[in-house]
Amino acid sequence: KEPPTTLQIGIKHRVPEGSCYKMTKDGDSVSVHYTGTLFENGQEFDSSIPRGQPFTFTLGVGQVIKGWDQGLRGMCIGEKRKLIIPSHLAYGTRGSPPSIPENAALVFDVELIGIGKNRVEL
Repeated sequence: KEPPTTLQIGIKHRVPEGSCYKMTKDGDSVSVHYTGTLFENGQEFDSSIPRGQPFTFTLGVGQVIKGWDQGLRGMCIGEKRKLIIPSHLAYGTRGSPPSIPENAALVFDVELIGIGKNRVEL
C-alpha cells in the first residue's frame, strides 16, 4: 500500500445528534486518548491508554504535529477519529527516533475526552 499524500480523517464513533454542545476549534485546550501506529507496518509507537492519563494540549498553535492540529478540529467530546497522516504533516524527514523513522506516515486512533473551559483567543 502506498503512503498517503494528504490527511485522511475517518469518523470511528459519532456523538449522537443533539448531544454535542461544543466542538473543538483552534485555541481550545483539548484532552485526548490516542494510540499511534506506523502506516507502513502497523507497529504501535505510543499510546496514552496504558498510562491512564489523557494527553492535553492547545489545538492549532503548533504544540503537536500538523496532522493533529488539522485532524482534530470540529470534534465533540466522546467522538473517535482515525487519522492517517502523511509524513509532511507528521515528523517529516527528521522522524522521531528511535520509534518513528524518517518520512513515516502515521495512523492515530484518537478519542476526544475533554475541551478546556478557557478558550485561548488567537
